[in-house]
Amino acid sequence: DHPSFGHAVIARLIEAQGLNVAIIPQPNWRDDLRDFKKFGAPRLFFGVTAGCMDSMVNHYTARKRRRSNDAYTPGGASGFRPDYASIVYTRILKQLYPDVPVLLGGIEASLRRVTHYDYWSDSLKPPILAESGADLLVYGMGEQPLMEILRLLKRGVPFANLTTVPQTALLRDSVMKIHNWENIEIASHEACLEDKDTYSRNFRTIERESNKLHAHRILQRVGDKTLIINPPYPPMDAKTIDTSFEYPYTRMPHPKYRKRGAIPAYEMIKFSINTHRGCFGGCSFCTISAHQGKFIASRSKESIARELETLTQHPEFKGVITDMGGPSANMYKMQ
Repeated sequence: DHPSFGHAVIARLIEAQGLNVAIIPQPNWRDDLRDFKKFGAPRLFFGVTAGCMDSMVNHYTARKRRRSNDAYTPGGASGFRPDYASIVYTRILKQLYPDVPVLLGGIEASLRRVTHYDYWSDSLKPPILAESGADLLVYGMGEQPLMEILRLLKRGVPFANLTTVPQTALLRDSVMKIHNWENIEIASHEACLEDKDTYSRNFRTIERESNKLHAHRILQRVGDKTLIINPPYPPMDAKTIDTSFEYPYTRMPHPKYRKRGAIPAYEMIKFSINTHRGCFGGCSFCTISAHQGKFIASRSKESIARELETLTQHPEFKGVITDMGGPSANMYKMQ
């Protein structure tokens, strides 16, 4: 329950809106699926994420050899999540609760929102919405689109009608015209399968749109449906991003893990301070700009100071802050 972990931020955000939220961590997908049934059907939707890291990067080395540990699991144990976790979890939920909407989020889903090259299978895969059967996808840092989704659902808008929320993607039979958004259509999934150059042009278009403050709505044909990617929200201002870091986190792992050993990723980050998000670098080996965006969103100095004060109350704090920074280290306040 720490602001460096996306599921904790999203859960605290939902809770702050006066709603109840339950997190089922690393559900067992190989038994009778009892983990998926623990709380029954939710009133609004299931949210699915593969975690803080793409499940395939988490499971395999660059030489496609299985990793022997997992930094996000107690004791560093491996094997507690499936390959392509977002897809596996969503399909199970759709099998058990076919009428309950599924909202995809997290880095794995975000980076697979269009036709994409999958290194592990050495193939082009369709958008993750088509492969998983999810109803809606939030890409990038999810607080702003999720707040709008919750606002509309609380007003009684059906989940199926959430078609105009910025920074979301959906699959539809037809495309609604929206006056304040201009469309740009990229080559279909089937055309990409036929020609590598066509796929490359798609990638160039998507990369170019990610550099715009006012991006187009991107459309892509996938079989007999159309993938619709609504343009993103503007970069967060300091007040908005401060809120995400100041929910009442315990900054501790769940007590159920005490006997299973330390969680390496948590041990590394627990006394670190996140000062900003985003990166304008766009390095070819890195996905930060593709997920967090090309524009820097920085916290206020006052919010950072308040988090420092909070950390001094942590029962394990010994007076040392491990580091302060963001995914792009020295880009704080660069705009």
